[in-house]
Amino acid sequence: MTDALRLLLVDDEAPARARLRDVLGDIAAEVPSIVVAEAADGFVALERAQAGDLDVALIDIRMPGMDGVELARHLARLPTTPAVIFVTAFDQYAVQAFELAALDYLVKPVRAARLADALRKARRRADDVVRLEKSALAVRQNLSCLERGRILLVPMAGILYLKAEQKYVTARTAEREYLLEESLVHLEAEFSERFLRVHRSCLVARAAVAGVERTADEGDAEAHWQVILDGIAERLPVSRRQWPLLKALLKFRGQ
Repeated sequence: MTDALRLLLVDDEAPARARLRDVLGDIAAEVPSIVVAEAADGFVALERAQAGDLDVALIDIRMPGMDGVELARHLARLPTTPAVIFVTAFDQYAVQAFELAALDYLVKPVRAARLADALRKARRRADDVVRLEKSALAVRQNLSCLERGRILLVPMAGILYLKAEQKYVTARTAEREYLLEESLVHLEAEFSERFLRVHRSCLVARAAVAGVERTADEGDAEAHWQVILDGIAERLPVSRRQWPLLKALLKFRGQ
């Protein structure tokens, strides 16, 4: 995690988001933060949160379509869940908020001191996660999955790719697939030297990349890249955003 907390502001009123930005600026010296994204409703916020690059979501409760309470329930099911701090003009939701494991509950107008305290809690939470990840880096040579009541170890050296599918991550070896109850984002952070992201939902083993091929879907004039991996016939799509990184890897290896 960087020094600055990465924030998502969720409020259907633009002036309220602007006010929150102002207060964040007032406390920046005490608790550095950066607003990664804003959303005017719960649907946009949930879609943005799935990128997995947020530390804190500051959420209004009363919003049209999907309110803040429902949004918090959905966020709790993500592989990487940002800390939730409710920011609302109504205090009657406090008990429900803490039942949802919200980190804090702030009533508008938000005072700078209260917001700073809430973000410090989020900082401690994020730092604890980072320490756990770093402690695992030195020892993990295997991933594990529960299958038919038994724990199976999956050697890292044999994994060709990791793909997020619903609430699980699929680990693919040359022989078979394994279902892991781990976050793709956390696996990427822990094993960044071993794996390369080629798509929002997929990491491939750098050493297993054999090349790429260009393909076009029927009726689609635009071609797309797919990555070829040693040991399996399956091809994996490469997103436009990640293509430069894969291209650089192939160039470095002289392919």
